[in-house]
Amino acid sequence: MPLPWTLRALDVVVAVTLLVLLSPLMLFLAVLIRATSGSPVLFRQQRTGEGAREFTLYKFRTMRHGMTGPGLTSGCDPRVTGTGRLLRRFHLDELPQLANVLRGDMTLVGPRPEPAHVARRFPPEHRWMFRHRPGLTGPCQLLSREHAALLNDKPDPEEYYLAVMVPLRAELNAELFSHASLTTVLRYIARTLWYVLSAMWDRSGSGTRSDRPGDAGTRCTEEG
Repeated sequence: MPLPWTLRALDVVVAVTLLVLLSPLMLFLAVLIRATSGSPVLFRQQRTGEGAREFTLYKFRTMRHGMTGPGLTSGCDPRVTGTGRLLRRFHLDELPQLANVLRGDMTLVGPRPEPAHVARRFPPEHRWMFRHRPGLTGPCQLLSREHAALLNDKPDPEEYYLAVMVPLRAELNAELFSHASLTTVLRYIARTLWYVLSAMWDRSGSGTRSDRPGDAGTRCTEEG
């Protein structure tokens, strides 16, 4: 198990480096969002972090401002803007979370940061995940396109998420922590880069309809 200061140093170095290198892209995306769907540019939401403490998570906004709906939504949701679909496909909406990593709200690799209102409803046997700092990436985040399809056409996405998907995510996170090491962190960073690039040819997260037998009809990705 790597020392906490080692992981924190890696968090800071990687977050600062990426924020500097990607600042032109982030500025362009901010201007694009403002031009195509107005203000605000950022989406803010209370998430549950280490020790079950809440923090404000930042993402680029991908939904029309002021519209209400389920806390867990999908890429085929009518609230999602055209620009938002593109951002979600390549996970560009998550770039502002580098600021959360720099602040110490999040780490590079860990459990998915859960919306606070969902975390409060977590089954007791899976609340152990809140003992850990949530990650920008991790085993659950690298299955987001596959897991998102599970929410398709569910009458109550939140109930399904708590009953079916949370146990799946707990199992994946338990496996992560059983092999926790600096090497594991670096491996997940490399896998994340490949996962993002693979969106160019992987249609499963595009939010488009599919005519393949047995398909749910749409492919969705989560906002929450």
